[in-house]
Amino acid sequence: WLITKEHIQNLVKTGENSWSLAELVHAVVLLAHFHALASFVFGSGINPEVDSNTTDNFQQTSVNNICVCDLTNDNNLEDNTLSSTSPGTMDSVSELEALMERMKRLQEEREEEEASQEEMATRFEKEKKESLLVGSGAFEDEVVPTSKVSRFMEDPTFGYQDFARHGEDNLPTFRAQDYTWEDHGFSLINRLYSDIGPMLDEKFRTVYNLTYYNMASHEDVDTTMLRRALFNYVHCMYGIRYDDYDYGEVNQLLERSLKVYIKTVTCYPERTTRRMYDSYWRQFRHSEKVHVNLLLMEARMQAELLYALRAITRYMT
Repeated sequence: WLITKEHIQNLVKTGENSWSLAELVHAVVLLAHFHALASFVFGSGINPEVDSNTTDNFQQTSVNNICVCDLTNDNNLEDNTLSSTSPGTMDSVSELEALMERMKRLQEEREEEEASQEEMATRFEKEKKESLLVGSGAFEDEVVPTSKVSRFMEDPTFGYQDFARHGEDNLPTFRAQDYTWEDHGFSLINRLYSDIGPMLDEKFRTVYNLTYYNMASHEDVDTTMLRRALFNYVHCMYGIRYDDYDYGEVNQLLERSLKVYIKTVTCYPERTTRRMYDSYWRQFRHSEKVHVNLLLMEARMQAELLYALRAITRYMT
């Protein structure tokens, strides 16, 4: 959201170190890919931590005495987490049933009466402002310390900034209908970097539509509503609004602990902890949570591409 056509102009203007538009689009795709991939890696707990006692080896990170590599194994925590009869597990079962009930109710309400455009716009603005207040304060005791890689950076404090300051009115909104991936971003990339356009498009569509029709122990479930809420909430955090989407569904379907996890994974991935991962949808399998991370990764990447490609389009026109 901070990138403008002036940034593009400074990079491609005639000079010894100027970039071509094709080279710039290639670079943008690489940046967006690795930024999004960091979210998936940290969110899925597969990032190694440098061993402080050695210079070239890695050790496995643990939180609450459980190795983060366990997140990649769908069954090895079954006995400790999903099959327990502890009160916490019973609570997670009731949470799952409540989520299923909300999905059913929202579907019925959608069929009976659609919200007006004014109401949907109001709900988006409310969700966008609230997303600025979502943080990982409850998990500060587990924030990952400064990486040793920072010694090789010119500005180690450089990082993510919310698209608006807390309390600021008239927050910027990117109307998805004005610049969509399907109608604008894809065609621009195809013109300037033709090989990657179809690959990105297939990747976005595959992850967005991916489903096994399961939710924890429930089978034959249409998860479209839930997948769309996850994808659109990430875009909402980046100020991107879909006119045809009712953002009231986000508040109904995504609990606060999940919003904290999403905000951390997509904006501050290095701060993601096992406790954050465990705190939401406790009855769900690890494979389902990895599916969540795939959705977050692709939504994050598409948001970054939309802002960058829109700036390039504005420069070209």
